[in-house]
Amino acid sequence: HKPIVEQRLFMFTDMYASTTIAEQLGSVTYFEFLRCYYNDLSEAIIKHYGEVYQYIGDEIVISWNLNNPEAYNYSVRCFFAMKHDLKQKQNWYLQTFGFYPDFKGAIHCGEVTTGEIGALKKEIFFTGDVLNTTARIQALCTTYDTDLLLSEAVVSHWNATSDLECKRLDAVSLKGKTKTLTLYTISKRMHKFIGFIQGFM
Repeated sequence: HKPIVEQRLFMFTDMYASTTIAEQLGSVTYFEFLRCYYNDLSEAIIKHYGEVYQYIGDEIVISWNLNNPEAYNYSVRCFFAMKHDLKQKQNWYLQTFGFYPDFKGAIHCGEVTTGEIGALKKEIFFTGDVLNTTARIQALCTTYDTDLLLSEAVVSHWNATSDLECKRLDAVSLKGKTKTLTLYTISKRMHKFIGFIQGFM
């Protein structure tokens, strides 16, 4: 009942072409499509200790408390695990619905106030600039032609691994922000896959 201040990390995910998919499937089938989509992403979120804060249409907001220093690594790993799990069911989605629910995401962190809010319906609510900023970062995925964007605040604490490649993009000015924000993208390295293919040539 008493609001508290926390340091949290957020990942916003957004399905590609969701408006087109919803229009083509109709409301009842699209509802079932979303339910399968959410279910197939849940294992990766649980395994990487994420907390689903909100489902907003086809968007999912996942959060980690930064009391756990591994939260930065968990969030990045969670994103790629979610991608992997969906890819495993690509043929099933195409055969069942005629569409495959790929998605983009953004990861950012900062201070939030956490508390219970609502008169008719109570729920735990996060407020803070970090949420608006993460949403605006996510909207830039199309601009930079990438599935994942991260802020420097996240990348500076992320432990690089041999299978993931981090690339600095731009320092951008986001609407309503006075300071620029440096963005990065992380992607799977291709050298292992290329080496695997060459072994059969």
